[in-house]
Amino acid sequence: MFGARSTTREIMDDMSITDGRIDAALRELTVINRFLGGHRVSLHGLRRVIESVPKNRPLRILDCGAGGSDLVQTLGELHRPFIVTALDLNFRSCQYSATRFRALSVVNGPAHRLPFRDRSFDIVHAAMFCHHFSAAELNTILSEWSRVASTGIVINDLRRSVPAFLGIAFLTGIFSKSPMVRNDGPLSVRRGFLKNELAAIASGYGEVTITPHWAFRWLVSIAFTAK
Repeated sequence: MFGARSTTREIMDDMSITDGRIDAALRELTVINRFLGGHRVSLHGLRRVIESVPKNRPLRILDCGAGGSDLVQTLGELHRPFIVTALDLNFRSCQYSATRFRALSVVNGPAHRLPFRDRSFDIVHAAMFCHHFSAAELNTILSEWSRVASTGIVINDLRRSVPAFLGIAFLTGIFSKSPMVRNDGPLSVRRGFLKNELAAIASGYGEVTITPHWAFRWLVSIAFTAK
């Protein structure tokens, strides 16, 4: 089951779902990420790549697959002003984020064909997003991210392993009330990555650092050389 990435689609990948099931799943994912420290992983990655960004202006961050835009709540810990643009393909997720954070710029669209000019952002961030795509799809997506970012890319995603699968299956089976989360949680681990898979996907875009983090996360930081 864990020798290769699963190709089974998650319920959340069905963009025709635009009702309260999305809201319920996003609320639960906020709690899960807070409990498991997922946002800390993203902050660690952002700190790796922001040093070359001038401090006399806000950081410009594109959050791809933003979901409920939980990242916004933790960016204050960087102690720098920031401007976040949240991108999500699911229209209901965009509505959820826009209602939750009134000042947030929210864009409904695909990650592989971004409606932004070259170097519109300093950093592209993606948490729990890349496992939704095949390696071929990710090559296209990272090429597009590299186009719109001037400094780097930060990816926070899942390690594929038996302990991770059993852990998330237990957690969601006991505590989740969302059928979407109960199905997609364990499946997302099966769609997760081994280190060599991420290294192959990220190679060629800049200086790549891949480190393991709690809980069963990979942090991929890609720092661009001068463009």
